[in-house]
Amino acid sequence: MDRRDFLGLLAAAGAAGSFGIEPAWAASPPTARNVVLVHGLFADGSCWTDVIARLQGNGLNVTAVQNPLTTLEESVAAVQRVLAQQDGPTVLVGHSFAGMIVSEAGVDPKVSAVVYVAARAPDAGEDYPALAKTYPTPPASAGIVFDGEYGRLTQEAFLRDFAGDVPEARARVLYAVQEPFRKSLIAGKTTQAAWRSKPSYYAVSTEDRTINPDLQRFMAKRMNATTIEVKASHVSLISQPDTIAALILKATGRG
Repeated sequence: MDRRDFLGLLAAAGAAGSFGIEPAWAASPPTARNVVLVHGLFADGSCWTDVIARLQGNGLNVTAVQNPLTTLEESVAAVQRVLAQQDGPTVLVGHSFAGMIVSEAGVDPKVSAVVYVAARAPDAGEDYPALAKTYPTPPASAGIVFDGEYGRLTQEAFLRDFAGDVPEARARVLYAVQEPFRKSLIAGKTTQAAWRSKPSYYAVSTEDRTINPDLQRFMAKRMNATTIEVKASHVSLISQPDTIAALILKATGRG
């Protein structure tokens, strides 16, 4: 997909009313040529493959972080190491749990904008599990199983509740590379909320069975994010990479 196709996709989304009212800064975000992508639970960096190809095709320098999924502090440190390698303004993108990491690491001066893809977006010091409990529990929660200190999704829950709109053969491949997470990771709390000081973007997955879509809408509205709604499962970055890549391109100031 070339740049004109990306711009056409964004225009179509705007014409359909999928973009919300934009804050003043969103009209002309700082231009960036670097994008750093962070995966969440039940995945590894390969989940960004299709988005990476589209962004690289538009001349962007893209790096996918291999999130250790051990503790919030160690996950943030992994992102900070990658940010330190970037030359100039950088858009930081988080999917799912990685929204916590984006919120914390996104205060880095190099970060020009933050993008949340069906992601957690807590305020500084906020108890995210308590916030989530104010909405109906998503079905995927029942599919998490633990082996000692490490958790993962069962195959049934992965195929049905995590990647429900991905062809089964590919979803099984994604399940095979699922990275277990340590219990200590989900106990962490952010101390920063990058979305309070950086241009912010949010892609809501309307068919999400992993994070409640209404919770996503609440978080996007609270941060006054440039928001799109995507008729997709939790993994819109896989099932609809054109749409997610277009939103990221917009966040770079090139869209």
